Amino acid sequence: MCGRYAASRRPEDLTGLFQVEKWEPAEALEPDYNVAPTKEVYAVLERPVKDADDQRPVRQMRALKWGLVPSWAKSPEGAARMINARAETVHEKPSFRRPFVSRRCILPADGYYEWVTGAEERQLEEKGRRKRPRKQPYFVTPADGSVFAMAGLYEFWRDRTLPDDHPRAWWVTCSVITTEAETDPLAVAPTEGPAALADIHPRMPLMLTPDRWDDWLDPSRTDIEELRGLLAPPPPGLMRAYPVATAVSNVRNNGPELKDELAEPEVGTLF
Repeated sequence: MCGRYAASRRPEDLTGLFQVEKWEPAEALEPDYNVAPTKEVYAVLERPVKDADDQRPVRQMRALKWGLVPSWAKSPEGAARMINARAETVHEKPSFRRPFVSRRCILPADGYYEWVTGAEERQLEEKGRRKRPRKQPYFVTPADGSVFAMAGLYEFWRDRTLPDDHPRAWWVTCSVITTEAETDPLAVAPTEGPAALADIHPRMPLMLTPDRWDDWLDPSRTDIEELRGLLAPPPPGLMRAYPVATAVSNVRNNGPELKDELAEPEVGTLF
């Protein structure tokens, strides 16, 4: 799954990297090293510009709320539960099948966090001595330092309790698509710890390599089987993972130090 990630790239770097044509500086977000559900995040997408004479799709970067609210939802209360969409079923689930066909986006990140329960903690839990075992967070990021381009979906939701001209009348929300975690060796693995992403968690965000960006964002592509072909996992061996401080487990903590690599895990022996 993807329940927390880091996004600290400057807007001007992202707009250049993704060849963005339209970006409103008023939507600029502060670097966020502990992105949690319901926060605003950057999304790259293609759609016509509202009220423009030319209605061709334009590549834009927008600030969207993480946690998809289906267009048919009566309220946005379930948004925090819609942060992920499974690649295997995204084309058929009621909440995701319509945006999968016509509202796809890329969510740029530095990488994502995932938590592992330590061996000693599991033993304490099994003996009933600890109901909620401590977990060691890992940061997963491209080994070459490039952007982690997560496949995503976005959707519009109208709050019918507000008038048309209210700034909160429309919500634009998004979800990260996940896939099975790689079982192949990491490009860079800890000396002692997980050798593959699947050792950390059975799921991972679906990273799109640059050769798929244009096809994924193209709203004219609506054939479901062709789109499902774009959900193939990236080539193995592109990622590295390393332990980081347990401070990231508290959503109130935020700063570049959360991504710093630890010499050894804080939560005892893990494997």
